[in-house]
Amino acid sequence: MRRVKRLDEGVRLRVESEDDLWVLSQLCRPGSMVGMLSHRRDSTTGTREDGRARSAERKPMWILLDATETAFQPFTENLRIHGTIREAKIDIGSHHTHVIGIGDEVEVSREGGLPAADLSLLKESLASGRRAKAGLLVIEADEVLVFEVAAHGIRDVSQFTMRGGGKRAGDSTSVRRGFFERVAKETRLVFPDNMPLVLCGPGMAREQFEAHLRVLGAQNSIVNAATSIGGRAAANEVLAEGLADALLGEYALVRQVRAIEEGLKRISTGGAVTYGAAPIAKAAEQGAVEALVIIASMMRSDDEGPMLRWEAVASQVEGSRGEVIQASEDHDAGQQLIGMGGAIALLRWKVE
Repeated sequence: MRRVKRLDEGVRLRVESEDDLWVLSQLCRPGSMVGMLSHRRDSTTGTREDGRARSAERKPMWILLDATETAFQPFTENLRIHGTIREAKIDIGSHHTHVIGIGDEVEVSREGGLPAADLSLLKESLASGRRAKAGLLVIEADEVLVFEVAAHGIRDVSQFTMRGGGKRAGDSTSVRRGFFERVAKETRLVFPDNMPLVLCGPGMAREQFEAHLRVLGAQNSIVNAATSIGGRAAANEVLAEGLADALLGEYALVRQVRAIEEGLKRISTGGAVTYGAAPIAKAAEQGAVEALVIIASMMRSDDEGPMLRWEAVASQVEGSRGEVIQASEDHDAGQQLIGMGGAIALLRWKVE
């Protein structure tokens, strides 16, 4: 994400990656004004003097919408902002949809200026720059799980399983070699050389798999991380325990996962932690919140009551030098957080 220009009540941004679209999906909520170069059909060009029909011409123009709905599919370039036209050459008051993609310039503003939650999320995005995505593969002797890691989420890509689990009769070593060769070829097709890779899992299979990648000419930067468990849990362990910080340490996703995992750990041991709207608000009033982790969309509810409540709590946390982490739902830890009500607070001391 790059800031092109500051506005009186907002900002003009250039979209540089799919991660930027997630940030914009949070900012462009109902009540926002969203402007960009778009197209409208000019109905005055839809006929000819000789009576024959002609379709209306699509004309490029700057269109400012009063946003009413946002439609976003994570890990895609599909962000749509629906609304009514506030400013344009034609069709004021008509419905329109902005389709925002990488390379577009977008103006986002609100009457009275962007709220603190939006400014905080925007500041984080601008600071992170164009951070490359990464591939994360969980390698076991008879199974390989493939994930894509982005700044705010983790996506399932593929799952490969060796029939017979590598334990069938015959030369299991040659069977496994053939299995790894096939999966390595598929991996090369999915992840280009400029995308860093994390290979993880228990045992030594990940070293063997890396060797197959190198034989195929892979030039990727690779971190090889041992985990205590296999399967999807291994991917979560890499993020939570910092096993691949050389590649992933600065990702917003890693900060989110670690904070949530720390909260769950404190809950299991009776530590300084709380969750739920009322207990968190009470702790924030006392200045006891060290870090508040909250699902980003909860800071932007259509219902003004909850939104204003969480904005007030976040302001109190930051006022007492605490940290507010706006988390996405596109990873396992985020889903766990939703199951706990969407917010958890790490405390400096226990609050009764």
